[in-house]
Amino acid sequence: MSWVRRSIFVALIVTGFIGLVDSSALGAQTQQTVMVVQVHGTIDLGLSPYIKRVLGDANKQGSEAVILDINTPGGRLDSALEIKDALLGSQVPVVAFINREAFSAGALIAVAADTIYMTPGASMGAATPVDQAGDKASEKVVSAVRTAFMSTAEARGRDPLIAEAMVDETVAVDGLVEEGKLLTLTTVTALEYGYADGEVRDLQELLEAEGLSDAVVVQTAPSWSEALVRIITNPALATLFISLGFLGLFVELTSPGFGVPGIVGLTLLSLFFWGHFLAGLAGWEGLILVVAGLGLLAVEILLVPGFGVAGILGIGAFLGGLFLSLIGQGADSGDLLRAALVVLVALLNIVVGGWFILRFVPGARLFRGLALQAALPAGPGIAEEQGAPRLDLRQADRRDGPRTGAGPLLGAHGTAITELRPAGMAKIDNDRVDVITQGEYVAAGTRLEVIADEGYRRVVRPIDDAAGPSAS
Repeated sequence: MSWVRRSIFVALIVTGFIGLVDSSALGAQTQQTVMVVQVHGTIDLGLSPYIKRVLGDANKQGSEAVILDINTPGGRLDSALEIKDALLGSQVPVVAFINREAFSAGALIAVAADTIYMTPGASMGAATPVDQAGDKASEKVVSAVRTAFMSTAEARGRDPLIAEAMVDETVAVDGLVEEGKLLTLTTVTALEYGYADGEVRDLQELLEAEGLSDAVVVQTAPSWSEALVRIITNPALATLFISLGFLGLFVELTSPGFGVPGIVGLTLLSLFFWGHFLAGLAGWEGLILVVAGLGLLAVEILLVPGFGVAGILGIGAFLGGLFLSLIGQGADSGDLLRAALVVLVALLNIVVGGWFILRFVPGARLFRGLALQAALPAGPGIAEEQGAPRLDLRQADRRDGPRTGAGPLLGAHGTAITELRPAGMAKIDNDRVDVITQGEYVAAGTRLEVIADEGYRRVVRPIDDAAGPSAS
């Protein structure tokens, strides 16, 4: 019978252990959590990925609700539309806590929530879209925003006419607002017309009203990547990233090898697209256009003398891709103007920076490791007079002849004194000159002819395959 007693004893211990585990798990399961997101200040592009991420985390963790603490004058419509879609599709209840004001884009976010609470004296509405100058947007944009408000209100069981009156002053609501005036709801009128579910003084009163007074409140914050997106999508920094990124790649295209300027250029352009992709603006079509534009410009610079169709198409594709990456769904006239301004300023920076690089940088001592320079090692195969003068590109620019490919060296013959891959150095008229071929490899010692002289760039072709030095 001893084995019976031992078996019963072990069974009791196991049962007790299981009970402890179950009670612990039950306690964990019954622990209520609420996530709070602050929607304060101007609504920008970084807010959308932040709220989407919090909604996903709340769903995974089984949170009871997500509370949006709203106090905003509005902001970007495209970001508000993305947030609206995320709120309507959320599996976790969303509570809007209007803590003073929810205007314009903020009103759309509040209307998209499951329930709305307002502090005493709060207000919401005044959602007419405006352009950069503060004037009312076009009828097309107003109509799109009006429809978005109406459909969102219908999805949440609220009066769509009131939502429409927040956007369009031509809409009248009996007893609430007359035609010609834009609707803004106070806490009292919002409660009266079903646009608020309660009046609370603070977050604790809201939790009590929702039966969540014992819930653990989790105050969320943007992650480092979401904060970085808000920085990158700032128009001023976006312009800087585009300008410096392109100029870095331009330096690489006009010099042999691949070094620091190219790495910096690719990094800045990658950051630009990464930030705007996370913000819901950039898509594959914009990226493809930018890559195609850079490819066409590379062909123009490296393979085709002068500047023609490939260069024009390259610039157009590059700028078009950038413009598409700066606008998103629901972009109004203000967003389009903002994107156009960013592109135009970036283009101006690129033109000025490119001219500076071509005009001054090649002669700078610091740039000699990056521009079309080549070492001249001693040894057989290179016959050059010691101390031969080196052509100063800045002086060549002031020689007679227009800078249209018909400069003073056009038609001159010379000899490659380094390998051309496709850039290198040649001896022409007893001067050492930086040259570039039309893309082919040319061995040192090959006789050359200058087929284009643009002042800052001399394009050459081999005359024959004979190797060996030749005086010109």
